[in-house]
Amino acid sequence: MNRKQYCIANWKMNITPTQGVDFITKLKTNNLNRNASLVICPSFTGLYPASEAMVDTPLVLGSQNLFYEEKGAFTGEVSTDMLIDSGCKMTILGHSERRHVFGEDNTLIERKLLRALSQGLTPILCIGEKLSERESGNTKSVLAKQLESALANVEIVDQSKIIIAYEPVWAIGTGVTATLDQVEDTHKEVRDILNELSWKADTVSILYGGSVSQKNSRELINVDGVDGFLIGGASLKVETFYDIYRVFN
Repeated sequence: MNRKQYCIANWKMNITPTQGVDFITKLKTNNLNRNASLVICPSFTGLYPASEAMVDTPLVLGSQNLFYEEKGAFTGEVSTDMLIDSGCKMTILGHSERRHVFGEDNTLIERKLLRALSQGLTPILCIGEKLSERESGNTKSVLAKQLESALANVEIVDQSKIIIAYEPVWAIGTGVTATLDQVEDTHKEVRDILNELSWKADTVSILYGGSVSQKNSRELINVDGVDGFLIGGASLKVETFYDIYRVFN
């Protein structure tokens, strides 16, 4: 099954708008036409400048979050209309930092995901287990709960528009990477869960997002079931990020 591949930069709370424009200006001097969509997700303040810098390139702009209401008295939140007006095509939802630092639960993530889909934004739905959950053998049940909740009310027509990013919480920003066998087994478990939910799992792109680096990216992209990467720290330098992108054919 030929699934779409993605190489996604999640800059988190790094890189100012000016630095983001410089990054994109340098990045687009390279060959950006490999068999993977190259997506940049700056902070909210960097979205519009990044969008302008991406003109006439294959680069895609994404946000790191959104709010589920159309508009209103929600101080500090950002709506889908604001994101779309800034040039966004995608949005990261349910990242482990949103779940475990900011307390976002499965119900909230579902509302955000449905809002994104209703407005034509492609959700990059993050799922993942903590170390204690893996060590106790509960990885699949944790992932199943996250997926079942987030996807419960997704229309069949929208199933092909969702990207899933598996990110073991214990391997994010720690320098620790899941073994290749762990990655392959868990991606298979995610597809098994999707099939159990009556999805066509073989058509869904599932990315890996746990301390991806120049050193391990070539091995990881060759793991069965891995359709690309959601990259944090290694996406903050142009040379490092592009080196990872080069592992795609």
